[in-house]
Amino acid sequence: MIEYMSEIIKIETIDQYNKLRGIKTLHPLISVMDLSQLAAMPSHTFNFGFYAIYLKELICGEIKYGRNKYDFQEGTLVFTAPGQIVSVQPNLQIPEAKGWALLFHPDLIKGTSLGKHIQDYSFFSYDVHEALHLSDSEKQLLTDSILKIHQEMQQSIDKHSKTLMVSNLELFLNYCTRFYDRQFITRDHDHKGIIEKFEQILHTYFSTDKPQNIGLPTVAYCAEALNLSANYFGDLIKKESAITAQEYIHTIIMDVAKERLFNMDYSISEIAYKLGFKYPQHFSRLFKQKVGLSPNEYRRIN
Repeated sequence: MIEYMSEIIKIETIDQYNKLRGIKTLHPLISVMDLSQLAAMPSHTFNFGFYAIYLKELICGEIKYGRNKYDFQEGTLVFTAPGQIVSVQPNLQIPEAKGWALLFHPDLIKGTSLGKHIQDYSFFSYDVHEALHLSDSEKQLLTDSILKIHQEMQQSIDKHSKTLMVSNLELFLNYCTRFYDRQFITRDHDHKGIIEKFEQILHTYFSTDKPQNIGLPTVAYCAEALNLSANYFGDLIKKESAITAQEYIHTIIMDVAKERLFNMDYSISEIAYKLGFKYPQHFSRLFKQKVGLSPNEYRRIN
């Protein structure tokens, strides 16, 4: 039974979604769909209880996450994770969608290698404007992978079914990781100056009273300031700088802290609070870890 929650339709199972799109359920935990064969998706807001991957080969409608809209371009791949809120607004001017959808329930991968590191595929939490844009060869390779999963679903379920489907699914996701790495490089012009903008956001943050009022700057705060999702931003910074976004924030914090330690008008505790640390000992511990000296030792030596 589909649950309605204050304008949001909650769909927990693969079978519920299949019935909504007018297709037969071949497996209770995974579904592969030819988009051209599906009933039109109703214009509504949904909360899905499973992972979904959409490969669109034609512009055929609009998906909206919160305030952000995304018009599918030819050969794009969009990922959603369980619990995400998705608004579907079909484009009535286009009669037929073309492409594939691959859905799988979290229960399918429990106890498997994929289940243990599904969180490593951070693109499931990317924003809609951070979709994966595929070349023709990449699109063909991923389509072939989807068809292999679909072929396995058409076999009688036996003790090998889950292993084979999850193995092919993991291979599919690993290819997506490779293609996203490629996209970070080929779309370098879109990311030009990202490190400089990141640093500017942090230095501006510390020039205000936000640290005392809000606390230390977070990866999510910086990502939002750049109109990026936290996961996409984190992956992009890692590719550009070889360190995590959190480590980069710590580096800037230490630079600001060193400068302020030269001002003898402020105690170590006052500097810690002005930087956004809730407890001075947390500041001292991080400073010692990153600099190799305690704040007092650094002040005394300099």
